[in-house]
Amino acid sequence: MASIISSSSYNTHHKLLLQSCHHPSSQTLMRQNKNLMRTFTKTRMMSIVEKRCRMRFMAVMGDKKHGRVRPRWAEVVKCMAAEGGGVSGAPLVTEKYRYTVVCLVAFVMCLCNADRTVMSVAIVPLAHTNGWSTSFVGIVQSSFLWGYIISSVIGGAIADRLGGARVMAWGAGLWSLATLLTPWAANHSAATLLAVRALFGLAEGVAFPSMNILLSRWFPIHERARAVGISMAGFQLGNVVGLCLTPILMSVVGISGPFVLFSSLGLLWLVAWAYGVGSDPRNSRFVSKLEVQLIEAGKAVDTSHSNGKNHRLPIGLLLSKRPFWAILLANIINNWGYFVLLSWMPIYFNTVLNVNLREAAWFSAIPWGVMAVSSFVAGSASDYLTKAGYSLVFVRKMMQSIGFIGPGLSLLCLNYVKTPGVASVVLTVALSLSSFSQAGYFLNVQDIAPYSTGLVHGITNAAGTLAAIISTIGAGYFVEWLGSFKAFLTLTAMLYFAAIIFYNLFATAERVV
Repeated sequence: MASIISSSSYNTHHKLLLQSCHHPSSQTLMRQNKNLMRTFTKTRMMSIVEKRCRMRFMAVMGDKKHGRVRPRWAEVVKCMAAEGGGVSGAPLVTEKYRYTVVCLVAFVMCLCNADRTVMSVAIVPLAHTNGWSTSFVGIVQSSFLWGYIISSVIGGAIADRLGGARVMAWGAGLWSLATLLTPWAANHSAATLLAVRALFGLAEGVAFPSMNILLSRWFPIHERARAVGISMAGFQLGNVVGLCLTPILMSVVGISGPFVLFSSLGLLWLVAWAYGVGSDPRNSRFVSKLEVQLIEAGKAVDTSHSNGKNHRLPIGLLLSKRPFWAILLANIINNWGYFVLLSWMPIYFNTVLNVNLREAAWFSAIPWGVMAVSSFVAGSASDYLTKAGYSLVFVRKMMQSIGFIGPGLSLLCLNYVKTPGVASVVLTVALSLSSFSQAGYFLNVQDIAPYSTGLVHGITNAAGTLAAIISTIGAGYFVEWLGSFKAFLTLTAMLYFAAIIFYNLFATAERVV
């Protein structure tokens, strides 16, 4: 990298420029000296950018032995990109194609969740038409998770080897097809419906592992929390879109309306994704060398990521590490609470608070909309604290504490709510605070297993999916048995509190495998 040119060099260039006015070959020398002055100007400009960057840009990591913060200078190419600088004569432009990638990820995650949410609304008229009991409704709701639990681990391992972009594309194509087939399957037979929903879950199981590994390759460490926040904001907006549009489309078009719409959008997204996104920015035709250098410099600060193709994950060693179990338990409880709220809130508003189906969908949608905003806030806050000098382990634990204690307290308060408006406010608080978990255990996977992020995420997510199956079915039986949601909400709150104690005791931000 160029350094500030010395004053003697400047004097030499200046003297040559003056001599050229009196030399017989003045035109030739003038051209040469113009090049010298252009080089001088460019050198000075690059040096100023370098100096500003050294003052402004640090990647911060926690001290492994003492828990103190220790700054490390990132490569100057990072700040050259941030300042709009160039390398080797490159134009002074800012290269940020990675943000196009994260927007496409956010869009497909929105469709991923919208496709799930459609069924939580459509299940009410389907159950009425087919005479399904409350317990069977829980089975239908959970059938999506049967395939999901299988593909989560396998999809994570494949994403580590082939890259997240390719696996995400196949998953989106298959779940869009399964969404399209769902109304037909419901009219055909209960067994066919369960099979199609299991296929739907099988395809969607690859979404989170693929997203996690993809963002870890496309973003430097100091931008990852925000990238995850944007992606998860899209995911939460899928709840809003699904809950709001589904009743309208069903009333205008019929039950098949929302299924056809969202599956069509998925296939359109697939075309744009296949053309514009690769698993690794180094292989993308839309990414400049400058941006690749920026991304790779950020990875160099984060224990030197590789593409993981030749790295074997020692499962026995992983299972012996308490930080892994802290993430596993956090994922279990997060999925337990999340799927209870996703699957049963429209029914809760409809049966407990006597709200009609369309209003129940709207009341259920408000908390998810606010959660989309809080997802971005959580990611931005995490990145800010990391840059400010706080250790990664402190940031992860703080975010996770907010993400579990807040929802636990909110669910206890929900037991005493009597009106739909207040219930919506309480649920909004619960889901908004739960989004901070995305900057906690979710990102923590990248910390402890940088070479096998997809597979480790898949393992923890499979355990979380099993918990989601139990909670989704269990909520139905609890309501039938006790005639109230109160006991199950209290149980879920207690699980939140127990999980955060365990996480704070054993979580770490250091690589363990």
